[in-house]
This record gives sequence, C-alpha cells and structure tokens, in this order.
Amino acid sequence: MRIEQIRNATLRVTFAGTTFLIDPWLAGKGSMGCFADTPFQVCHPEQKTIPMPIHDLPMTREEVLKGVDACIITHVHPDHIDMAQDGTVGAYLPKDMPCLVQSSEDAEVLARSGFARVDVLGSSSSFAGIALTRTPGCHGTIVPCGPSCGVLFSHPEEKTLYVAGDTIWYEGVADTLQRFAPDVIVLNACAAELVGFGRLIMDDQDVAMVRKACPEAEIVISHMDNVAHASITRADMKERLNRLGLHEKMHMPEDGEVCTF
Repeated sequence: MRIEQIRNATLRVTFAGTTFLIDPWLAGKGSMGCFADTPFQVCHPEQKTIPMPIHDLPMTREEVLKGVDACIITHVHPDHIDMAQDGTVGAYLPKDMPCLVQSSEDAEVLARSGFARVDVLGSSSSFAGIALTRTPGCHGTIVPCGPSCGVLFSHPEEKTLYVAGDTIWYEGVADTLQRFAPDVIVLNACAAELVGFGRLIMDDQDVAMVRKACPEAEIVISHMDNVAHASITRADMKERLNRLGLHEKMHMPEDGEVCTF
C-alpha cells in the first residue's frame, strides 16, 4: 500500500490497485478564515485569530485528484471536506466521483451538494474488490463534537489498514484493534481541543495506548500542523514520543511525503 500525506487528515491511499482520497480538504492556505470570523468561537483565546488551513497544499489540486478512484469522507467537518457558507461541501471535487460516507445524514449532505454516487459505509462494504468496514470513533473527551468514523481496509494481496479517523483512545478503538489486528494504523493526533468538547482527537498518550495494543503494527501519525485548535505540533509529538521510548515502526510524514508498506 501507498499512503501519501497531503495535508491535515487528507490522505491519498493506494490499496490493492485502487486510489482513495480520504477527507479531502483542498482549500487554499488561510481561506477558511479563523475562529474569530465565525460564531463557533470555542477554542482557546490565543488560537482564535489563526487562519486555516495554516499551510497550503503541497501540490496543485489537480495533482491531488489525479488518478483518484473514490473519496472517503469520515465525517462532514470543514477541516475534512471543504464546506461553503450555505452548507454544501466538496466544491473542488468532481461531482461524479464515487464517495463513501459514515451515515445517511452525511450522504444527504453530499447529495444536496450535487454528488451523484454516494454510498454509506457499513460493516461489510466494498469498493473495487476491497473490503471496507466502518469503525467507531469518539470525537471528544467531554462531549463528542458530532459523529465520526474510521475505516478498515482489507484485501488478500495487502496488509490490513486501519484509518482511525477523528477519535480519542476509547473502548471502540481498543475493540477495533483487538478484532482486526491491523498491520498499518493511521492516527489523527494533533490533540485538537474545543472548549466544552475537550480534546477531539488523539495525543501522545493515546498513541502510546495504540502502540501497546498493537506492538507490531506500523503507525502513521496524521492531522498535524494545519488547524488552529491543535495542541501538539509535529515537533512536539516527536519529542513526546521520544520521551516515551516510542521509536520503532512510527511514521509522521510531512505534507507531500509518502509511506509505503
């Protein structure tokens, strides 16, 4: 498999000959604005005026989309798929692109946005002969900031891949790891926080729990350095993991970098 870190949680995953674009946030640098520009001002005060995305894409949108067979949107949040003020999403995506989402509610959002080929992931979904399993997520340590999911990829010719999505470490993740024993795991781990919701995704301690549960897995750390409400940068995470003695089979690609397994 080939996992290309695009930006934030956006990945290009080529698996068993099929290329998936996961959580396609393709907006230009700073174009989403900052928390101070919206009524959704629940981040820490020092983070309110940081425009997002913090960095631009590492390549053109055309290059990101080239050769993509399908999109997977783990949840409809504006740092996972481009969202307009009228609530429509995916402005930069071809409207005939097959899209896979977590729920009928998210499917309705994409249908209203003009997408013609939208399917809901389940416990036994498939695309191009690849088994796709929706996995649970908990998107907040206090109150979930909306529903979210992960995806388990399996195929006889590939190692098993688990993209955990926006989740903290909790029993649902532990159960997924125990049930599927994935060979490669992608974790969103910048420890983004919102007041009232708590920490929305993993931090270094959560990564350590995943490593303990799957000591032989390759772990890829994603969703770094592009949202204002993050609490951990790539540099911070590297230092924290070093202190925890977590070195083996750990990967934290820069935007535009590729990992192959």
